[in-house]
Amino acid sequence: MKPSQKEAISQKIKTFAEALGFMACGISKAGFLEDAAPRLEEYLKNNRHGEMRYMENYFDKRLDPTLLVPGAKSVISFLYNYYPEEKIDAQNGFQIAKYAYGLDYHDVLKEKLRTLVVMLEEEIGAFEHRVFVDSAPVLERAWAERAGLGWIGKNGNLLAKKSGSFFFLGEIICDLELIYDHPTTDHCGNCRKCIDACPHRPLLLLRFWMVLSVFSYLTIELKNEISTEFTGKMGDWIFGCDICQDVCPWNRFSVSNPASWLQPHPKLLELNKKDGKTLPKKLSLKSLEKIL
Repeated sequence: MKPSQKEAISQKIKTFAEALGFMACGISKAGFLEDAAPRLEEYLKNNRHGEMRYMENYFDKRLDPTLLVPGAKSVISFLYNYYPEEKIDAQNGFQIAKYAYGLDYHDVLKEKLRTLVVMLEEEIGAFEHRVFVDSAPVLERAWAERAGLGWIGKNGNLLAKKSGSFFFLGEIICDLELIYDHPTTDHCGNCRKCIDACPHRPLLLLRFWMVLSVFSYLTIELKNEISTEFTGKMGDWIFGCDICQDVCPWNRFSVSNPASWLQPHPKLLELNKKDGKTLPKKLSLKSLEKIL
């Protein structure tokens, strides 16, 4: 494929992404994530993944997208802003991570990415691809960083200078040879507000491009009952946690997204501490939708 063709197709992808509501799109060359391999190995060896045993599976595929999509040449990464217009009242209501306010993002964003593929195939013809939204062994943040969409902050989130970190990630891994973007630099500097604000300093415990706060781990990933040692120490967080993002200086640039599917359900806004007995012990995006 001629450079001019690669440039044209790469630009079409980014134009389609913007039309579908994505805030950013970056492209990186598919290949083995050599710098990530020893970190992932150490992460698993030291049991930093806790009960997330699925992290032990598909070690090679997590590091090499060509094993997920044979013949893959490019990883196209997307950011989708989920910062809602309306927030749950921190004074009276239970706290839920903002990404879970609305509909299940996996379904919505996969459909958007599939639509993008259809739009592109109408222009250039069929090509081999797979769409991913936190649904397979893909190191999403590592690929987004490589594609120049941001850098991995001290809280483990992908940070972007002009938009912060309240966004979803998605990928299309394909066999198209495209024009590749370049990584940006780290702009956290000496700031450690996320670390200092974290109630249990989990950033030192779970660090590998998929850091989880203790609250997120306990309320989402942990399958067993939450230990009594955390009784009275979790505030009002019942699903996930936004503490490290809320204090991050870069999130002062966050702009709310008016999309209706991202806004909190009216019943979520009505939840208060007195209703705690009506909530299941463990929540998920699907169970949240069911109780609403």
